[in-house]
Amino acid sequence: MKRLLSLLPVLFAALPLMAQEEAATAVAPPAASSNMLMNIVIVIFIIAALILLAVALVLLNTFKVLSKELHHPSPLYTAVATERMEFEDWAAEQKAKPSLLNRILGLRPIAEEKDILMEHKFDDIEELDNPTPTWFMWLFYATIFFAGAYLLNYHVFKWGKLQDEEYVVEMRDAEKAKEAFLANAANKIDETNVEATKDAAVISAGAKIFNANCVACHGDKGQGIVGPNLTDDYWLHGGGVKNVFKTIKYGVPDKGMISWEKTLTPKQISEVANFIITLKGTNPPGAKAPQGEKEG
Repeated sequence: MKRLLSLLPVLFAALPLMAQEEAATAVAPPAASSNMLMNIVIVIFIIAALILLAVALVLLNTFKVLSKELHHPSPLYTAVATERMEFEDWAAEQKAKPSLLNRILGLRPIAEEKDILMEHKFDDIEELDNPTPTWFMWLFYATIFFAGAYLLNYHVFKWGKLQDEEYVVEMRDAEKAKEAFLANAANKIDETNVEATKDAAVISAGAKIFNANCVACHGDKGQGIVGPNLTDDYWLHGGGVKNVFKTIKYGVPDKGMISWEKTLTPKQISEVANFIITLKGTNPPGAKAPQGEKEG
């Protein structure tokens, strides 16, 4: 660059000469004109040479700076180079790590497959000595833990119930549920859905209710005292379990029979009605004369 600057005075000194020659050419003969053209060409070549020289000097200076940086790098260059190297190391480490699928399956990375090749091969097919997948091993360990917990729970500490014990408990619970259902269903009985039955338990329960509440009017055998005879074929308010249930439930106030709806439950009324039906044809001694209409 300094050399280029030193050549600039020479260039400026040549310019007046060129001007003088140009003035001379104005009055010179045609032979002088060719000399002036030659001088212009020479000046152009000189300028081009100077430009090339300047470019060469700039490139040389740049090479010197780069060479100095390579041998004695600046702190900024060193920091950038260090970060680049660290990034490349991190990228290589991440690439070397096994993928999530390989970790789940317990497979080795492809880069390590050469270390687990088995000695034999067939038809140019080689086999890898991969370990059992991790998920399968965890499942295997879980089954061992479950077996131990099952043994302690059901056979050692007896916290849980075995199948036969569960069966007994479930049958007991089912029986209680059945009783509760029947008790609830019994309370829904009325004169429209009551059914006749000859069940001994129902008849026995009805007899106890009859002896406790009906003997004073109908006698201990249903022969009739104040109330009508319940053992013949005649009925004042209709025969059959539905009519008897209705008579007991609502009573016959104008005949002196009270309503038992608030004293007896629907189940108890059903039981005593079925007991009264069984008295038909017993013909007890001292039976009251028939009243009402004969049952068809």
